[in-house]
Amino acid sequence: MPRHSWPQSRTGLLLSALLESIARIRVEVCAIHGELNRYEFVERTAGNISARVPGYGLMVIRPSVVSCDALTPELMVVTDLYGLPVKAACTGPEIVEWGNPGLRPSSDAAAHAYVYRNMPDVGVVVHTHSTYATEWAAHGEPVPCVLTMMGGEFGGTIPVGPFALLGHDSIGRGTVDALRTPHSLAVLMQSHAPFTIGKDARSAVKDAVMLCSKPSAAGSRIGLLRESEMSQGWGRNRDENTMD
Repeated sequence: MPRHSWPQSRTGLLLSALLESIARIRVEVCAIHGELNRYEFVERTAGNISARVPGYGLMVIRPSVVSCDALTPELMVVTDLYGLPVKAACTGPEIVEWGNPGLRPSSDAAAHAYVYRNMPDVGVVVHTHSTYATEWAAHGEPVPCVLTMMGGEFGGTIPVGPFALLGHDSIGRGTVDALRTPHSLAVLMQSHAPFTIGKDARSAVKDAVMLCSKPSAAGSRIGLLRESEMSQGWGRNRDENTMD
């Protein structure tokens, strides 16, 4: 596992702040898994959530194999922004370890890492396997904007990203390309499942809940909202959702 290194002039406060950030984010990521598990948007080992460690080129993500209901903050894996586990930081002779659990990070770690590398305003990535949204992903169809609450949250149709194989950053590449659609904070990866992003945990989880609970109401015979109707709600929520 690689170590990060920084100039000695930044040692003390930087390493102390890093350890505090990692501890806090591990608790936060674990809590998000618990919340989405209660919604039944993730189950057993399906689905994963990650969060950026701001300013350090690191992220925290769930481990592979461990069931959602068995996760604890100590089991969260710290990786670099390529999805490779990082167990310590060093500045000259000083080495600080944060106790990585010795478990492999989620198989989607490289995909999450690609999002963080290419979308610097993203703080949290949420990947669920909810029944409704996953069904839409299996069909390879965008989720049409048929409800005012979807218009308010997403500003339009939820796009579909391309089919991509598991285990490397191709899912991340497809996710980033689809999320560059205007207003898009969520994407369905074809034949896989949804991903949502946010500047923080609250916004990313809110979008995941909205996306995962609403597509069941949409159907080919239901009328789409007009552009003006979508933008009314989006304007009210824009400041809250925009990452800048």
